[in-house]
Amino acid sequence: MARILIAGQAPGRRAHLSGLPFDDASGDRLRQWLGVTRECFYDDKFIAIVPMGFCYPGSSSTGDLPPRPECAATWRAALLERLPNIELTVVLGQYALAWHGWGNGVRVTDAVRDWQNHWPHRIALPHPSPRNQRWFKANPYFELEVLPRLRERVATMLTGR
Repeated sequence: MARILIAGQAPGRRAHLSGLPFDDASGDRLRQWLGVTRECFYDDKFIAIVPMGFCYPGSSSTGDLPPRPECAATWRAALLERLPNIELTVVLGQYALAWHGWGNGVRVTDAVRDWQNHWPHRIALPHPSPRNQRWFKANPYFELEVLPRLRERVATMLTGR
């Protein structure tokens, strides 16, 4: 049973078409952040990928639209109850942050900066999109402090040590 939950927003256009979440450059970066192979990432014995919405919500002039609100309200709690072994929830995006205990309106940057207050059971990450280059450059602590601890925790969980 999965011990790590990836709580994202909704599939992007490419993932929606392929039927595989994070089947794009964002997924490559997220797997790098976690320190896992593609095979491990998609193995539901290790990692559960449960977005706030299961369908591509469409796009706007600033990027993808948010997940439809009725999706998570309808099925999310029941689905998460079926994942009793989750020890680490990796949260991506404002809508997932609100659902997983940060509250409505929290800025992703603030949630990521505050990572130690939820550690080791939950961690907020910025979206791993290539469009976020400016965020990554403005927040070097993320790569220097947060990612090494995340990789270490994931490795420990997956090897059982």
